[in-house]
Amino acid sequence: MTETQIFNSQFRLVRVRGYLILKVKCYFYIKQVIFMLCLFMLLSNLSFVTPKAFGLSIEEERRLGQQFLGQIRGYFELVDDESANQFITDLGRYLTMPLETKPFPFHFYIIKDNTLNAFAAPGGHIFVFSGLIEAMDNLDELASVICHELGHVTARHISQRIEQSKKIGFATMAAILAGALIGGEIAGAVMTGAMAAGMQAQLSYSRNDERQADQLGFKYTKLASFNPAGLISSLKKIQKGQWFGTDRVPAYLLTHPTGPERMSNLDAMLTHFKPDPPTKETIQLRKRFPLFKTILRAECMDSQEAERLFLLDLKKNPSSFLSNFGLGIVYRERSEYDRAIRHLKIALKEDPASTPVLRNLGETYHMAGQDREAIPFLEKAFDRDGQGRSTIFLLALSYENLEKYERAIQLLKKLTYLKPVDNEVYYHLGLSYGRQNKLALAHYNFGIYFKKLRKTQKAKFHFQKADSLSGDNPALKKKIRDAIKGLGPSQ
Repeated sequence: MTETQIFNSQFRLVRVRGYLILKVKCYFYIKQVIFMLCLFMLLSNLSFVTPKAFGLSIEEERRLGQQFLGQIRGYFELVDDESANQFITDLGRYLTMPLETKPFPFHFYIIKDNTLNAFAAPGGHIFVFSGLIEAMDNLDELASVICHELGHVTARHISQRIEQSKKIGFATMAAILAGALIGGEIAGAVMTGAMAAGMQAQLSYSRNDERQADQLGFKYTKLASFNPAGLISSLKKIQKGQWFGTDRVPAYLLTHPTGPERMSNLDAMLTHFKPDPPTKETIQLRKRFPLFKTILRAECMDSQEAERLFLLDLKKNPSSFLSNFGLGIVYRERSEYDRAIRHLKIALKEDPASTPVLRNLGETYHMAGQDREAIPFLEKAFDRDGQGRSTIFLLALSYENLEKYERAIQLLKKLTYLKPVDNEVYYHLGLSYGRQNKLALAHYNFGIYFKKLRKTQKAKFHFQKADSLSGDNPALKKKIRDAIKGLGPSQ
């Protein structure tokens, strides 16, 4: 049975009271369908309120972007490695520095998925799939793809899609945007059905959108001293689809129309291109890119495949910094701590000042229950990067486990000033203060923890206990009163 036949056997369009309804006959694609229905509901509240050139005002699109981000977090796993996220954020910020038009603050995320895809969501949220990053041979290719997505944001193409969708109805509007933002086979199939309600709709971004995003992306890439030719080479890789090893059309091409005309336009733009000298930021980012890719390969690729690729490289170069580092992460994720420590130590020998290796080595010892061994490596990583939240938190937990509560509290309090603050920081502050018999502070921090979890009754209980134990400490009493004021309805 072909993929099209499989889809048709599971989904059916029926007309009820003049509306096209997509009926699902099994749960094979239910997650994706639920996601698109949620997207439809978000858009339906916003799409008919602004009679302007764009479908949404900037503030409306910003709010939609926040809601959409929540949906993404619910349906996709985002990479949470501190080094990887810092790199994509640093790269994104650098690429946006010369932009004349910045309708929104930009945010950059990596989706843990082997799909060849990237998209710009409402409100300046840029998502890149780990599979696309794995397929990129150099940073110029990745930078060019991100700059192309920035072009969609600055030209506000998403809002224009909504504006056009007003003319053809809710269902087609939701389907177009689902395809434009998510891509993949299921989105393309649903859009094909929805097209029956509006033949003038585009499957995703129009070719004019792509042409404008190419022009803007070319400009942004050049301004950042990267090579815009990277977009052509990256598109050629995606078109071949060889990275998947199948004949399926990669999701990126479903949502970003391409063809001979577009490639010719890109070639024409490159005819008179003269590269600028690399900036110090470009040089540094290029230097960091191989480590970034190694982390994503180790954490996002199938464990067996990642191990195979790293071992192949080690046959050529047994002391390879990147491959030993990558294997260390792979084995740690499998809870094979002795093997992980062995490879991470080889990597550290090759680069004793590497903060990511120091942190990962400390984390591996911590996960193995060897906090005394973990602390020296985590302290060195902390000395090199005093703002690394995961390093500070791991270090605090190691001290807590060794009953060195004063140092643990010192580190946890530092984390409360580094936004956003993880809820667990307040929980462990409560534990450490409690074990020091500082009960008012312990209950206050437990109150904050439960308040953030929206467990109102438990939060009130701890705040009341904190208040009764705070004695004549006016500063703490004021903090407790302020915290209680912000409590919502009981849960």
